[in-house]
Amino acid sequence: MRFGARVLFEDVTTTFFEGRRYAVTGPNGAGKSTFMNILTGELEPSKGDVTRPKKLGILRQDQFAFDDFRVIDTVIMGNGRLWKALQEREALHAKPYELLTDKEGMYLGELEGIVGDEDGYTAESDAAVLLDGLGLEEPLHERKMSELQGGQKVRVLLAQALFGHPQVLMLDEPTNHLDLDSVHWLQDYLCEYEGVLIVISHDRHFLNSVCTHVADIDYQTIIMYNGGYDDMVLAKTSIRSRIESENAQREKKIAQLNEFIARFSAGTRSAQATSRKKEVERLQTSDLARSNIARPYIRFNMDQHSGKHPIEIKSVMKAYGGVKVFQPFTASVSRGEKIALMGRNGTGKTTLLKSLVRNAPGFISTEEQEFPIDNGTVGWGHNVAVGYFAQDHSESIVKGTNVLEWLHQWDPMASQEQLRGVLGQMLFSGDDALKPTKALSGGESARLIFCRLMLQKPNVLVLDEPTNHLDLEAINALNFALQKYLGTVLLVTHDHDMIDEVATRIWHFEGGKIEDFKGPYSDYTKHQQEQAEKVSPRMAGAARNRR
Repeated sequence: MRFGARVLFEDVTTTFFEGRRYAVTGPNGAGKSTFMNILTGELEPSKGDVTRPKKLGILRQDQFAFDDFRVIDTVIMGNGRLWKALQEREALHAKPYELLTDKEGMYLGELEGIVGDEDGYTAESDAAVLLDGLGLEEPLHERKMSELQGGQKVRVLLAQALFGHPQVLMLDEPTNHLDLDSVHWLQDYLCEYEGVLIVISHDRHFLNSVCTHVADIDYQTIIMYNGGYDDMVLAKTSIRSRIESENAQREKKIAQLNEFIARFSAGTRSAQATSRKKEVERLQTSDLARSNIARPYIRFNMDQHSGKHPIEIKSVMKAYGGVKVFQPFTASVSRGEKIALMGRNGTGKTTLLKSLVRNAPGFISTEEQEFPIDNGTVGWGHNVAVGYFAQDHSESIVKGTNVLEWLHQWDPMASQEQLRGVLGQMLFSGDDALKPTKALSGGESARLIFCRLMLQKPNVLVLDEPTNHLDLEAINALNFALQKYLGTVLLVTHDHDMIDEVATRIWHFEGGKIEDFKGPYSDYTKHQQEQAEKVSPRMAGAARNRR
């Protein structure tokens, strides 16, 4: 498959087998979504063909296509044969019985057979189970799709893809807009799925938990590996290291042979030199194709340490339209703590971060400072400098300039060499540093914000969904950088591994309350399990599955 002169992949021949769950991996721009669209039939390959079964479950990307339909009906549409039969049956039932022809009566019987074969009599309850698991409660099921927010629509479309027992399930970024509870539910669901699963995701823990095989797009082809994402990385690195080692040994041998040939090609040992030439030809090193993987390097330094208690929160509360988002919250944060804010979407995680940074010293915009709260105070400690990564961060990147100029405003004393060095760490090399800001993708915008944070050197980082739009390499780089960072972190993310490996404290949002758990995520899951065991063994099992 090509885009212009660029080859994404070519001469790919592979089979996806029933009962296996495949991850499609590769950096942003490698062609993952293009490959998925070829598999679904939405794109035609440049050459070759694809054989696919009749019953596909596809995660649709058009959030507005079903705006006129009820949520529950949108899910049932995932089974096209059932939905068509239900609509035709409803139309025939609407006719007066005495006006039905014999042909229509017989066809009505056929439709009832299709509805029975496709589990149509339990369709609404089956759809409701999927919606509940994905965090959409029953009151929303009867609403029109047009009344839902974007993230809620994505969940409905995911339920649509899962509905109706498809033979092949194709999911492009299914964990986007899902909170961690919903991601865990989806993991459990997919691990029980018996068909062919093909999934694209930038969630490493999700891929390791769900997938049995990896189709990796690299070297202008697609290579199949056994195991999850980490297994693929290990195998891929091992193979490349082995080839590099063999090449080094061959190059050393070739150098020795060439030295012999140069010394004796014209003398009495010319016959031996000729033999050595043939051996040199035989020993030519294997060409190593260039990988398309690009690894950013993130390191957050600080100009100075903050005081021992950078944040003091007292009875902070926020309401919208008279409805409290969360109860008054009080907490003291110590220097170096790394706090993960967890909970279902819409429970107030972003609202709390906005309530905190509104009066923060450091690098906070005028708009962010104007965010109102309804009660309480936030006190910032000695020498605190806050760096903020907003969830809607792309709006903070002014259009009408280029990447280098935009970054320069945050440190006017920095040299061009220093700026280009920081940009290079985040893969803005050469002319990419002159790219217009209006042309930046979501991933590029996120990487540019990280450049700004590295330049500013804050001692408190407030990060709201920083992994959105990042590929796996960038997420891994951010994870490692946060582990090494010596400052204080407030972090909203649905990335399981990042929470598990970075967080030293958990603020969990549920039912309008914030639970303050002082300890890492592994201890918090044990705490949840213990609490669940007091309620019911079934809930305890669910808590264990999340670990």
